[in-house]
Amino acid sequence: MRLDTAVLAESFDLVAPRGNQVVERFYERLFAAAPAVEPLFAGTDLKRQQAHLLATLVLLRKSLDDLGPLLPKLRELGARHVAYGAVAAHYPVVGTVLIASMAELAGPAWRPQYTHAWSEAFEVVAGAMLEGAAAATAGAGHKRARA
Repeated sequence: MRLDTAVLAESFDLVAPRGNQVVERFYERLFAAAPAVEPLFAGTDLKRQQAHLLATLVLLRKSLDDLGPLLPKLRELGARHVAYGAVAAHYPVVGTVLIASMAELAGPAWRPQYTHAWSEAFEVVAGAMLEGAAAATAGAGHKRARA
């Protein structure tokens, strides 16, 4: 899949000055849209989690021209999310909520092509994370089978 990197960069740069608000709003929206995920964050420093998400988004923005080096990091992130209790069904709602949060904070400057470009980008990100999750799950099953 070829991403529209110019549109992604333009839209990210539009919301970047309000990045902290975007991630705060993301978690508010996520817990409202999918209350079942909120317990996964029990005991988590949410401000720190928000900072991690924002750093990942900034890294994604910086990597738009060549996502290759970022993919192993995304796979590792997906593998870690297995331990937190994340499942494949969570990914679509996360993508939808993240994009909606960016659109909300951008206001009338947000355009439909931004939503489309971010939906495609999120497919790539989620795909890599799910690959990592699947590998971690398979590895855990393999370890249990040998025990």
